[in-house]
Parts: sequence; structure tokens; C-alpha cells
Amino acid sequence: HRPVTYRVTQYPAGTHIAGHKHQRHQLVYAISGLMVVRSEVGRWVVPSTRAIWMPAGMVHAVDCIAAVHMRSLYIDPSFAPQLPAEPFAVQVAPLLRELLQAATLIKGEHIEDSRDGRVVRLLLDELHRMDVLPLHLPSPTDPRLQRICQHIQKHPGDDATLQDWAQALEVDVKTIQRHFAHELGMTFGQWRQQARLLAALERLAVGDKVIDVALAMGYDSPSAFTSMFKRQLGQTPAAFFR
Repeated sequence: HRPVTYRVTQYPAGTHIAGHKHQRHQLVYAISGLMVVRSEVGRWVVPSTRAIWMPAGMVHAVDCIAAVHMRSLYIDPSFAPQLPAEPFAVQVAPLLRELLQAATLIKGEHIEDSRDGRVVRLLLDELHRMDVLPLHLPSPTDPRLQRICQHIQKHPGDDATLQDWAQALEVDVKTIQRHFAHELGMTFGQWRQQARLLAALERLAVGDKVIDVALAMGYDSPSAFTSMFKRQLGQTPAAFFR
């Protein structure tokens, strides 16, 4: 029984991996390409050189938007009980990247006090220090919010206001604001910005130009879009995809 196992897979663009779950925690690292991961708590966009942490037992589906070269690390929860129980997207620091590479070379059982054992132990230490990336879009359960959110995801450039939605749904603005805060932990404006960011990442990853993406997302100029992108992810689109 190996507490930590490893898998390398490649999927062509357009691959859909139906909803499934694992008995182990999983770190899915995209060496190249872009994947969209969905679970009952929301969706994540995971570009190349980033990863998603998926806890054991959580059902998730994966869509490969661009061809994905994927490394997956599987960890027995009893071997590392203190690892997180909720999913999130992470920045893969250089040390973690090299440890993931080293872990692919481990064959068979590893003894705790050996080089392989120490690689695994250091790998687990690094997993505790992962930098969470804001690449998650939470999903609502309220039918009115679902209608708003589904529309925004289909039409991210639409600039209908909260007042417009309140009118369309025949509820008052405060009701919608309250539901956004309670269910999604963010305002209507924050959720829409996040939806636009994730939609933009999907398009940028397949080579669309910044100006085209900016206009499609409802921004007046590439510079307005780039400053939002940099505020959210700490880098310009060009640097993020370098």
C-alpha cells in the first residue's frame, strides 16, 4: 500500500471527463493546456502551470479546453489527515513543481527514512503552503440567482444592472443583494467580475487576443480589462500565460 501515488496523463482539446470521485485526495497539475473543473460547490478554471486541489470523496467533472498534459498526485487521507478538506486552485511554486517531477520517479514502496521517503514528506509539507488562486466561481442554489448567474456565464459582456435584474425577476434589489452575500459570499458585481475573469482565461488560453477578449467581456478598452486582470491575479495576461 503506497500512501502517495502518481499518474501522468494527456488529453486532447475537447475531452470531457464525466463526474467522478476518488478515495484519495488529488492534486491535479496542468503542465500545459487549460482545464475547467466543476463540482457541486462551483467551477474552477485551471490554466497551465497551475493546479487544483480536490479532496477525497468530492464528485467533480473536468473539461479540457486546450490539450492538457496533466500530472496527478493521489494521497491517502489517513496518511496526511491535516490536508485541506475543500477544493481550491493553486499556484505551483518552483519547489513544488520539482518535487512533483521527482515523485514520478518513485517506484514501489518507499521507506520513510530514505531519499524517496523524504521527497514525499517534503512534498506534503509544500502542500500545506500552497498559494490559493482566485480562480473559483461559486454556484448558487436559489433559482433566481441561478437564472442571473447562468445568464452572466453565457453572456459575460452583458452589463445589466442589479436594478434591471430585480425588475426582470419582480423582486427588490435588497433581496438579490442579500442572497448573493449569503449564498455566494460576494456581491453581484464581484461575482460578475469573477465570471468574466474565468471566461477570459478560457479564451486567452486558446490564443484569443487581449483586445477581443476585453471587448467580449464588456470592458471599454484592453487597458481597463488588463488592470482588472492584474488586480485579481497579480500579473498581466501576457505574464500570466508566459
